Amino acid sequence: MDPVIIVGAGPVGLTLALALARQEVPCVLLDEGPGKDEPRPARTVVLHEETAALMERLTGVPLDRAGSRWAGWRSMRRKQVMREVVFDDEPGPLHIAQHVLTGALRAALADQPLIEVAADSRLDAIEQEDSGVTAHTRGPRGTWWRGSYLVGCDGPRSTVRKLQDIRFPGRTAVERHAVAALRVELPWVDEALLHRMPPWRMSGPSAGEITARPLPDGVWRLDWLLPPGKDLVTPELLLARIRETLAGWSGGATPSYELLDTGVHTVHHRLARRWRVGRVFLAGDAAHLLGALGTHGLDEGLRDADNLAWKLALAWHDGPHEALLDSYQTERRAVVAARLRAADQVLPLLRGGGSLRAYVPGAARNHDALLADGHLGQGPLGAPGAYADSPLAPGPLEGEVPVDTPRGAQIADVRVTAEDGSFVQLRDRLGRGALLVVLIAPGTGVWERRHWASAGIMPRLAAAVSALPHHAELLVAESYPGAAAHTVLLVRPDGHLVTALSGVRPAELYTAAEAALGGPAHAEAGPGAQAQAQAQAGAGAATGSP
Repeated sequence: MDPVIIVGAGPVGLTLALALARQEVPCVLLDEGPGKDEPRPARTVVLHEETAALMERLTGVPLDRAGSRWAGWRSMRRKQVMREVVFDDEPGPLHIAQHVLTGALRAALADQPLIEVAADSRLDAIEQEDSGVTAHTRGPRGTWWRGSYLVGCDGPRSTVRKLQDIRFPGRTAVERHAVAALRVELPWVDEALLHRMPPWRMSGPSAGEITARPLPDGVWRLDWLLPPGKDLVTPELLLARIRETLAGWSGGATPSYELLDTGVHTVHHRLARRWRVGRVFLAGDAAHLLGALGTHGLDEGLRDADNLAWKLALAWHDGPHEALLDSYQTERRAVVAARLRAADQVLPLLRGGGSLRAYVPGAARNHDALLADGHLGQGPLGAPGAYADSPLAPGPLEGEVPVDTPRGAQIADVRVTAEDGSFVQLRDRLGRGALLVVLIAPGTGVWERRHWASAGIMPRLAAAVSALPHHAELLVAESYPGAAAHTVLLVRPDGHLVTALSGVRPAELYTAAEAALGGPAHAEAGPGAQAQAQAQAGAGAATGSP
């Protein structure tokens, strides 16, 4: 079968290529640029727990060394600390320069024989038919490329989106920030700061909000929110802002600093009407733009790639399944649309200037809490979306039980025992194309796997897993948040929970797996396997120790 064509070699396109290669799908990556990225210390990204883990799985690089994990978060208004968060029990957000992240992805890509990179190749035509898609590029390697599917990861001005005549409505210049990256010693270490209405006078027009985020080697990215409009940010004005801000934070005297990079960051909010046209898909900034109020659009773009990769891999290996491929747009577009709606509702409240709401007692603290949600990836503004209403969700199941992870949400990362007896983290088993079946069995971590693999309910569960309509890996965990002993979790290849069942229920496990793959049309094992699962169901859930 022809490879998947990926247009655009930014973080989303590189991520999708590596995720597909990990599932043995060949790709052609059309890179409009020369194949390397210019270092820009002021162009950075913030990754939250799930997306940072995804990057580490694909690159094999511990990104803590390449970026900076926030030790804490501090929100100030004038001279008062409004909120402090310390990341002790869980990892803080990861702040990393985008060129460093893409460099790690490109290094991993160089070791992948299934990925062909075509540098200096600019897309100018797409043709589709029932059996595949053909793309034409200009440049030194101008030619026609034949693929099974094509994914546009080519940014806000996406050529793929324009060639497919997909509308991209939304709002322009929702926020503007002056940005500087500099090496300096600040009064706090490894803590991100949001400072609203600082008590010193600032040169030029100001919206009264500064954000400081740490990077490795004593480097900081500082953002100054600009008032609405198109006022020019001159180098002289930006240097004055830097000196005034550093002096204000340091008690009067401006500390010595080294200015590394500057820029103006403009945030737009847009959402493509369609994310799929036949065999052509959109992902990342080609499909959506967001980022106001401290949120980070790249997080959502990486989740696009993670969601789409396993679905394309199944279709590539086993034949197309329209319901499975359609679910990409249904799931991801709904999540991003909800984030944009939440931001649109909050923006007038936080950026409305001198309205009466600003004088309501407690309003400032509520404003800081909303902004913290955006920066920290929490609440409606920033929390990862769940696919509770996904077309891939199974119907009501008699044996379903509640756990702390809702249906369709990302699983918690716990230690599990793999089929070879090794201890691994649950997230390390994601992205391999397999469903994951996790049995919660207290005490199994104390004994070697050979002592309990053939005892209690394990043989029956292993038989049920082998009868599923798609390859699945059976894992065992001593515990899982909110799960009772002998709970069985079914997890999608991208780490979202399908269901949690009480005990071994082969028929319901099969039904849930079939739904997660898009319905009966995707069943690889055929009616014989389903009949076997029904026969194994017996009188219901099994009991006893594994």
